[in-house]
Amino acid sequence: MQTSALPDLAHTHARPAHWLATAAAMAAVVAGAALLQPDAATASQTGGIRTTAAPAPAPAPDPAEVTYPLECGDAGSVVAKRATGDLDGDRSPETVVAAHCRAGSGTPPSGVYVLARATADAAASRVVATLVEPAERRSVATLAVRDGAVTASLLGYSSADVPRCCPDQRETVKWRWEGDKFVRSAATAMGA
Repeated sequence: MQTSALPDLAHTHARPAHWLATAAAMAAVVAGAALLQPDAATASQTGGIRTTAAPAPAPAPDPAEVTYPLECGDAGSVVAKRATGDLDGDRSPETVVAAHCRAGSGTPPSGVYVLARATADAAASRVVATLVEPAERRSVATLAVRDGAVTASLLGYSSADVPRCCPDQRETVKWRWEGDKFVRSAATAMGA
């Protein structure tokens, strides 16, 4: 075996001080790389197709802005239930409300109304459809908007002998916008 004419290299006899120096140097390199990151890349399109963000839809109509077609005299009206959602596919929400006259006792009949804005950028809300007339003498137990349809549970009375506090009939109904009007689906009648 031939021996080297060079003296022994320092790294062939590793000592703890060598390992600490190497670890410190590596830590300094990693820290330096973390501090000297390039700026974040940004993509931009020059020429060609331009995209613009769609304007945010108008907020749902506010039930407090509307005068309802109820004959309440000095008692005034109250919105008992409300639900919002896009009913006609224009990507702007409508509001559906169940409103009735204020009453000290009993169950006053409700009207169910659809509210919309006069135009997409107008702030004023207005009644655009009546789904349940107060003359039908129904009250509303539940009201929801799902998948572009209005659903409600309506409470009523089987006869004039039933006390006005305690409806004894329940009917679940659904309305969907079709063409230029709301169409009521077949109702499910259930006794209370």
